[in-house]
Amino acid sequence: MNRSAFFHQIAYGTFGATILPKDVISSFLQMSAVSDPLYVGCYTSSPQEGIPVCSFDPNNGEIQSIDECREVKNPSYLIYSNTRKYIYAVNETDDFRDHHSGSVSAFLRDEKSGLLTFLNAVPTLGAHPCHLTIDATGRFILVANYSSGNVSVLPVLKDGQLGEAVCMVQHDGKGPVNSRQECAHAHSVNLAPDNRFAIVCDLGTDKIMIYHFDQFSGKLTPAGIPFFQTAPGAGPRHFVFSQDGKNAFAVNELNSTITFFRYDTPSGALTELHTLSTLAPDITVANTCADIHLSPDGRFVYASNRGHNSIAVFQIDRESGKLNTVQHQSTLGKTPRNFTIHSSGKFLLAANQDSNDIQVFSVDQATGKLSKTGKFININKPVCLLL
Repeated sequence: MNRSAFFHQIAYGTFGATILPKDVISSFLQMSAVSDPLYVGCYTSSPQEGIPVCSFDPNNGEIQSIDECREVKNPSYLIYSNTRKYIYAVNETDDFRDHHSGSVSAFLRDEKSGLLTFLNAVPTLGAHPCHLTIDATGRFILVANYSSGNVSVLPVLKDGQLGEAVCMVQHDGKGPVNSRQECAHAHSVNLAPDNRFAIVCDLGTDKIMIYHFDQFSGKLTPAGIPFFQTAPGAGPRHFVFSQDGKNAFAVNELNSTITFFRYDTPSGALTELHTLSTLAPDITVANTCADIHLSPDGRFVYASNRGHNSIAVFQIDRESGKLNTVQHQSTLGKTPRNFTIHSSGKFLLAANQDSNDIQVFSVDQATGKLSKTGKFININKPVCLLL
């Protein structure tokens, strides 16, 4: 049985949906006008695996499998181009074309069916790329290479393909957690809303690096205040800006905390306002954090706990600079590495890497609280969700 057929049987068994004949799969998304495409980044174990393509119904929270873009190795993080015409995926490896480097792959997205066509792949100049972002002009993609502890910048060509890197900056240093902080580990890269500064969380050095970004050349240079130093052993992992660009949030993987920042637009500097645990005081289970997102209205922040296997929910008090704990919701699976919130704000989808499932939760938009919907789909090693 091929993987696509396997997914259809899962969808059938879970939701009682009709299994789609192959000749209508490609037009499913076009026929289902109410559904949104959902792309799933995964860790792969064979050439038959790649990027599963699903549909998500924002009216009832159902997910159905459509197809899979195969022969894509470890596409562990995905982003859209600014026009959503293309999708870019890191290939989290260290052996691209016999070089000690991972790569980024470019895909053309069929706007009617949602299916993907491979365009090209280029090296990232570092091993195990794990996160990427595209700049506001759509001309450059910035990539964080975890194992090599560096960040590279790739040009986007007119046809959506990627060119060779125009810039690479190397991090140095280490932290007190010997098993995880023996050297630099760039874990994410984000651009400020005005496209002037790149913020890089380096788990290995306990630093959030701040770079000037030149949107014409793609070059990165250290800012006047070149980094924010986190608590020793915090392990900053992912980062998100508020919509107005005045605040920002980092989730710290190793000590299971969130840090709330004021962001200075002229300089790119970060000022810590509040840091708090993503776990309740009585929780003693071993835990690491993974992902962080804001609600579409900017009132709540969500973070994933791996070990406790939950989504922590906090209300943002911008005046006091504090986060108030709202809830810890089980993800109903193991190791929630990534999650996403639908643009309507009504649903949160959590990818449980080690139980091989994606769970759907409804969101109370007044309180931020999550509730089980009973909707889910089984997919092997899901680690990124792109709606």
